Amino acid sequence: MTIEEFIKNIETEFEELEAGKLQPETHFREVFDWNSINALILIAMVKTEYGATINAEDIQKSKSINDLYEIVKSKL
Repeated sequence: MTIEEFIKNIETEFEELEAGKLQPETHFREVFDWNSINALILIAMVKTEYGATINAEDIQKSKSINDLYEIVKSKL
């Protein structure tokens, strides 16, 4: 799993995101409306694409896309 693939999967999952808008340093809560539904979508995407389980606490600890990526990578 690369950070580029991780970002592409997020952009695919959240249709309101323009392709190429996310960068590793992007603070994901500032890019689109962040709510519990989007958190569940992200958790499901990580489980489906990578077989890893993240939870709300993992998301809360993360500020950037790279923070999320590192958490997911640590659980593979």
